[in-house]
Amino acid sequence: MAKAAEGFKTRLEPHDEFPHDPGDAKNYNESMYFNVFDPVKKTGGWFRIGNRPNENYAETSVCLYLPDGRVAFMFGRPAIEHNREMNAGGLKVEVLEPFKRLRVSYSGKALVLERPHEMADPKKAYRDNPSVPCTVDLDYEGVSPMYGGETVKADGGPIEIDPEKSFAKAHYEQHCAARGVITVGDERFEISGFGLRDKSWGPRHWQAIEWYRWCPMNFGRDFGMMLSVIGDGKGGAREGGMVFRDGVYDLIKQCRIESDWDEHGYQTALRAKVTTEAGHAYEVTGKVLSLIPLRNRRTTPDGRELQTRITEGMTEYRCGDLVGYGLSEYLDQIVDGVPNGKAAGF
Repeated sequence: MAKAAEGFKTRLEPHDEFPHDPGDAKNYNESMYFNVFDPVKKTGGWFRIGNRPNENYAETSVCLYLPDGRVAFMFGRPAIEHNREMNAGGLKVEVLEPFKRLRVSYSGKALVLERPHEMADPKKAYRDNPSVPCTVDLDYEGVSPMYGGETVKADGGPIEIDPEKSFAKAHYEQHCAARGVITVGDERFEISGFGLRDKSWGPRHWQAIEWYRWCPMNFGRDFGMMLSVIGDGKGGAREGGMVFRDGVYDLIKQCRIESDWDEHGYQTALRAKVTTEAGHAYEVTGKVLSLIPLRNRRTTPDGRELQTRITEGMTEYRCGDLVGYGLSEYLDQIVDGVPNGKAAGF
């Protein structure tokens, strides 16, 4: 479990696996996310459903990294009328046993991109690439403890937050194993691999965070990491995450990430140095195998156009003699055409 600041505590209960009361905040978001990567077939993907019940729609995403470098992708904003389930636009999450067993399924269409970078211009990408039937049927098994939860006051009372400046009021993560089948058009892929899932709830604007680097990875069933570096809005960064080893989470005290970039400002490789609260040190390198750039745009009440870019890279990681797979997710606000985290040296 992640540590809370002095005077606060972190709370997580089995019922948190299910939808919460959204309250009155217009931008309330309840999000569940899963990824999985098969280390033998070098195939994987991630899936997200984010209910925005007070705005009467959900955000749904399916992203599949195919062995030859193609990416199959879906994004939608299907209408919803409540926050009683995570089930919209053909994407569904079922909690079979809280913190232990969940199921992710999808039935719909996916855009198949031979050149995933084309998603930088979504209209052109959808015009120039085929959409095909796609299904996902994956069973997830939690292999680690839970990390995170809802930060509350020491007496259990809620913390007041400003909805306009919030990314989430509660968040937790867990390393997993997953197996099942995905289909893309006439192609069928049996998946057996490892990944990470997370859940968050509370008011959210994607522009509430200046930038972050989020790198979940697995080196097998009993060893994984999540590296997190988040811009603090003052030119620096907050470093954190955890290492999963020997059945427990060892929280990260220091995490330094250096990245290599291509001509578009997309990450191509990274090097990380990690020290944990238990005194362990790790060096990790990552090579991006396939990357798709995504974006979120919002106009503020005063008319300012805000643009967030999120680059999602399937990444091969190395730690010592071990080879693993996972994601490198880089979020940046784009200011004058430049990703602000890269401009700040991160």
